[in-house]
Amino acid sequence: RVAVETCPPGQILVMDARQDASAATAGSILVTRMAVRGCAGVVSDGGFRDAEGIGELDMPAFYAGPSAPTNLTKHEALDINVPIGCGGVAVFPGDVLVGDRDGVMVIPAHLADEIAEVCAGMEAFEDFVLEEVLAGTPIIGLYPCTKDENQKKFEAWREKTGR
Repeated sequence: RVAVETCPPGQILVMDARQDASAATAGSILVTRMAVRGCAGVVSDGGFRDAEGIGELDMPAFYAGPSAPTNLTKHEALDINVPIGCGGVAVFPGDVLVGDRDGVMVIPAHLADEIAEVCAGMEAFEDFVLEEVLAGTPIIGLYPCTKDENQKKFEAWREKTGR
């Protein structure tokens, strides 16, 4: 509860449940409080109670799965704002988290700008590839791009699309 009340607005609360979703790390009341306070999201490698209510909030919430038992049966908060493990990955205060329907990635803070640049380029390339595949282009030599002709087509596509 202290973490819920002290997580700064615009930040993400990440909880280490030792990858044990058999008891919840939070429920809709705690997660709703974070949303009301302006937090950017919550991530846990454990379970959440009240998954349906949490899913209706206008704040991203990532967790291993729904869990009925309360957190007090298995989980106890020990510290705040320290390095932890979440989902088998080290998470340090200040790291950047990116999540979507496929899951969450943890990006070390000192690599965030470099990774963002590479990822933006990859997103553009994959959008180009998808357009090509939908137009009937064979995948061999296109993805991954091992043919010069496809690299040239991609560069022309980037010029045309501004990406």
